[in-house]
Amino acid sequence: MLEIRFHDAIAELPAAEWDALRADENPFVSHAFLLALERSGCIRPDWGWQAHHLGLYESDRLVAAAPLYLKGNSHGEFVFDWGWARAWERAGGAYYPKLLNGVPYSPVPGPRLLAGSNGRTPRLQRALVDAMHDEAARLGLSSVHANFLQPAELAAFGDNWLARSDVQFHWHNRGYRHFPDFLAALSHKKRKNILHERRQVAASGLAIEWRSGDTLDDDEWQRVHALYEATFDMKGNHAALTAAFFRRLGTLGSTAQLALARDGSTIVAMALFVQGGNVLYGRYWGAAAEVPGLHFELCYYRGIEYAIARGLQRFEPGAQGEHKLARGFLPARTHSRHYLANPDFRAAVAKALASEAEAVDAYAAELLDHSPYAEHGKVAR
Repeated sequence: MLEIRFHDAIAELPAAEWDALRADENPFVSHAFLLALERSGCIRPDWGWQAHHLGLYESDRLVAAAPLYLKGNSHGEFVFDWGWARAWERAGGAYYPKLLNGVPYSPVPGPRLLAGSNGRTPRLQRALVDAMHDEAARLGLSSVHANFLQPAELAAFGDNWLARSDVQFHWHNRGYRHFPDFLAALSHKKRKNILHERRQVAASGLAIEWRSGDTLDDDEWQRVHALYEATFDMKGNHAALTAAFFRRLGTLGSTAQLALARDGSTIVAMALFVQGGNVLYGRYWGAAAEVPGLHFELCYYRGIEYAIARGLQRFEPGAQGEHKLARGFLPARTHSRHYLANPDFRAAVAKALASEAEAVDAYAAELLDHSPYAEHGKVAR
């Protein structure tokens, strides 16, 4: 018999057992990453996040788990359901709080139903989904959402869960020896544009360096966070990750990687990456200097160089951004599942999602017509 428990903090769950249940080494669902978020002031009810992690136990041993949150808004999720919330509230319902199976502030596909990789995995994944559904009913919640799922997890969700898909842009390592080898695979026009952008940065006089997060001192981390925060402020957005989180990320070995631009000894621009599971993930950018091509240099080209040098399989630079296509990133599909408790509301949203799915399919197909490669790539399903 499986015992179902919900936890108000990730620290209540055993770290080694949690990490052993991941299908891969995706760093965003590691116990250490989630603990860093909670202990550095990033997960707060007044910001719409309250931990409600799910664990399934056999004889007091954790056999399956899911990162789970009670959400008081839809900030920091990147699968946008604001319209659903407005519609339900206009009808007199309370959309929030809702239940979210996902990773805060991280639009990164990866394991969400942690149940190992063996013959029991499908059954345990279904048990996790059933437990989330039943908990929403017990608490009287409007909905449950599972965002950025792996394809292997989708079968765990029944027909009463609505399917949603979107497109990101990912770079895939085709066994490139070095950056010029990657450039040679691109069309002439795209290759020429990238070389032009890199020459602009080289002519700026800025010194570019790649650093592992565990080599930065406190002053450097403070400067990196200040650049991140200023970029969010400039765009009128809320910078939810604290300076304490950035510093804590720097203690997780080589998990954090950075591309830095210096004017003399001063860091004037940065791109922050997270590495794990043979994948590099681009996360945040900040700059106090306006240099043509600098964003592309730090956020994309330096990341590609690093991935090639380390033999990484993939580089995911973050959500959205058609401009990534011209720089070697191909469209990849992302997947989420949504349970809306009210059947009439669920039927209305299902109808809207059917139209949305047709538009996303057409968009993904159109993107491939503009592949940057001499030999067209394919959409990753």
